[in-house]
Amino acid sequence: MGDRRDSAHRPPPGARREPASSGEEGALPLRAGLDKRPAEVAAMFDRVAERYDVTNTVLSGGLDASWRRATREALGARPGQTVLDVAAGTAVSTVELSAGGVHAIACDFSQGMLRAGAARPVPKVAGDATALPLADESVDGVVISFGLRNVADPDAALREFTRVTRPGGTLVVCEFSSPTWAPFRTVYTEYLMRALPRIARAVSSNPDAYVYLAESIRAWPDQPALAARLQSAGWADVAWRDLTGGIVALHRGRKPLG
Repeated sequence: MGDRRDSAHRPPPGARREPASSGEEGALPLRAGLDKRPAEVAAMFDRVAERYDVTNTVLSGGLDASWRRATREALGARPGQTVLDVAAGTAVSTVELSAGGVHAIACDFSQGMLRAGAARPVPKVAGDATALPLADESVDGVVISFGLRNVADPDAALREFTRVTRPGGTLVVCEFSSPTWAPFRTVYTEYLMRALPRIARAVSSNPDAYVYLAESIRAWPDQPALAARLQSAGWADVAWRDLTGGIVALHRGRKPLG
């Protein structure tokens, strides 16, 4: 399947699109009608924590592992560096980021998700993406995978990531996005609206929470629009790379040195 570019995917000034790649874990959507109040969102995540990982694997068709690898590669952290994995859930993604001697910290505001991942050998901290419990310029990089879409104020979160990252550090946002090939985009939307809720009912511990997934993805900014929001939050050298035909996009930015 080709990776075609149309007028809806033109980058904002200063942002660039990287070569496409094939290939993290599906994020938990909000329940329909939920207004993203942190306490309610955290409670919803608590209710689905038990089968969260298996549900993500099934809904992604097994692509979640390859998306995690691509996210780690995009971050490019070196051994000994410290990175923060925001909205880490059960810390599956944090374990991936810690490969090769990287000090990766899992952060999530759902205590239930952190408890579900208690056996995974990475440090964990409870915290909200818009008010991280870290000092200024205390990490070398920040990753958020399939979580920014569910934050009450994504722009405030992007600014908070800037605050805690050292100059020259990297941000990677892995999030559902807009397929770049129009015929595939139509098929994908049909899957989201019809097949995905049925599959979630079969495998999730709280299938109602997944009803919102299709609508939340459709309402999320496309690749150029998200790139512009990273730039507005203070990130430089913003670029993105499409995975799986644009179902997922990796956005990357660097905190300026000056």
